[in-house]
Order: sequence, then C-alpha cells, then structure tokens
Amino acid sequence: MSMIRDLRAAVRPSRRRGDSPYEYDTTRAATTNSAIVDCGVYRDGRRVSGHVSPSEAIADVHENGGFTWIGLHEPNEREFAGIAKEFGLHPLAVEDAVHAHQRPKLERYDDTLFTVFKTIHYVDHAELTDTSEVVETGEVMCFTGRDFIVTVRHGGQGSLRALRHRLQDDPELLGKGPSAVLHAIADQVVDGYIAVADAVQDDIDEVEIDVFSSGTNGKAQGRGGTASKGDAGRIYQLKREVLEFKRAVSPLLRPMQQLSERPMRLVDSDIQKYFRDVADHLARVNEQVVGFDDLLNSILQANLAQATVAQNEDMRKITSWAAIFAVPTMIAGIYGMNFKYMPELQWKYGYPAVLIVTVAICFGIHRGFKRNGWL
Repeated sequence: MSMIRDLRAAVRPSRRRGDSPYEYDTTRAATTNSAIVDCGVYRDGRRVSGHVSPSEAIADVHENGGFTWIGLHEPNEREFAGIAKEFGLHPLAVEDAVHAHQRPKLERYDDTLFTVFKTIHYVDHAELTDTSEVVETGEVMCFTGRDFIVTVRHGGQGSLRALRHRLQDDPELLGKGPSAVLHAIADQVVDGYIAVADAVQDDIDEVEIDVFSSGTNGKAQGRGGTASKGDAGRIYQLKREVLEFKRAVSPLLRPMQQLSERPMRLVDSDIQKYFRDVADHLARVNEQVVGFDDLLNSILQANLAQATVAQNEDMRKITSWAAIFAVPTMIAGIYGMNFKYMPELQWKYGYPAVLIVTVAICFGIHRGFKRNGWL
C-alpha cells in the first residue's frame, strides 16, 4: 500500500479540480534546432548523465547497463531515421510516429512496444458560443524496449518535462525501468482526461440551465418567447467536441486492459499492477464521455421541443387575431357591396350600431381566446 501511495505521488501532482496536468510547450529544442527535447541515461533509478546525444546514451547503456529515455517533439523522417535505426524500430511504427494523427493503440513489434496516446487539453473561453473550441488534441507515442523508451510528442500541449523531473525525484520507482516511465505517461494522460471531463461537464451544465430556464424566466429567449437560436448551435458544437474527446478515450480502453492484465516481458510485474488503476480511471472517464453524449442528445431534443412549442404558440396567436379581424372585415365587405336595398342603409343610427356590434363581437371572440390560453 505504501508503494501505491508513493507511485501515485510521483506521477500525479496535486491540483485543483479542472486543472490540466500538462504543461503547454511549443518548444522545439530551439537552442539546438533539433527535434530532441531531452536525452538521458538512468541507472539504478538515478540519472547518470546530463543532456547527451542518442548515440552517446546508447553506448553508455550497452556498456554499463540501465536505460535511456529520449524525448522528441514533432520529428521529421530525417531526424527520426538515426534513432529508429539504432533501436531497430519497425518501419510501420516509425511512419506512424512521424506523421501522427493515429488512433490510440498498443502494438508489439519484436521486442518493442509501440503505444499511442491522445492528449486532451481544455481550451478556456469566456463564453461558450456555437464556434467555441472546447478541447484541443495532441499525441504522445512511446517506443518501449528492454533498455530504452523513446517518446514522440505532437502538438503544443502534453509536455513531459515536469513528469520527467518528478520521476527523477523517485529513484525507487524509476529503478523499475522503461515500463515505469510508460505507466507514468499513461497515468498523466488519463489524469488529463479527468480534468477535461470536469471542465466539459461545467459547459454542459451551463447549456442545460440556459435551455431549461428559457421557458420559465425568459432567459435565453428570443422575441415572442421563443428559445434562443444560439442554444442549438452551442449544443451541436459541444457534441462535436465531445465526439473528439470520445475518439481519444474509447480506443485506449483495450490497450490499458492489455497492459494491466496480459503478462509482458517488457513491463515490470510490479508496474503492471498499477496499470489497473489507470485502466479503472480511464473506464470511469469513458462512462462520463458516453454520458455527455446522451445528455447532450436529451438537451438538444428538449431545445427542439421548446422551439416547436413556441412556434405553436405563435401560430395560435396569429390564428386568434386573424379570427378577430375577420369579423370587421366581413361586415365591412358586406356593406361595401353598394346594393340599393340593404338593411339599415337609411336608418339614422345604422352606422354607430354597426360599429358597436362589430366591437362587441370582436371583444367576445378575444375574451374567448384569452380564456382558452390562445392569447
């Protein structure tokens, strides 16, 4: 139990609800004009070198043991070719790592595990509109071998710098080898999902309140009491963003299940137990995301129902006033036909009598419609 607490403390920094565990980093090793962000050698859980070249790190590991962790940011084919050759990485996995836009997955190539994670970053916005970007995605790809782990990151968010520092502060955990790094990355990614899910829940709650309050207190209503046209747009936008979220979460369920349940030579048996914790959290987030989609469908249906009801109310009002104005129109039409022998044409009080009768009939019809709730 103590080891579990230590492991969680190492890879999960304390944060407030809704905060992302990622650092937002667009640095592409500007000082060296290279895709390599960091490269270090670890032995007995401690870093034994500063920033070295991949060839130096590989030579050190082969000679003295330990493992090397190489981090890259958006490498091109030429930059990644040397590393791929040194570690014997499969060409198909290399192609996926360079071109990105991959589905979350876990694949095994000989003695190397290739894992793809989708990172999710919540985009802050002052007000949710029908064009607001809610989530932003990136990718982290991991090549895990017996004595190395190569991480390839795509996108401006999902930096692993802080995670590397936290792991270096826990030699006992880092001494478990590359699989400990793989677990820490998986745990950070899933923690990011949890933070984003909380923030998206707040946006959905805001839209839900606006939609269901429109029929009671007039908020978010248009002219004549109809539902706001922006509500449907915001709901559709949230559905698109939730779908993007779902594409990152759902495909990762099986890889996490494999890492937590299937014995693998490249994953330390002690570390494998903790993948179950990650898989459990991932399953909970997946349930939330599926629930978001169902809830947004219900909110959208409610919004459309409110719009239909509002249209029906408008049609009833239009019909009521048309019926009222039909009375003077009919009477005026009859007396406008200019026949010689029409009733009351020669009567002294005929004109005011017709006006009084017209007003009385209109008033009676108006009162009837008012009593029935049409006006």
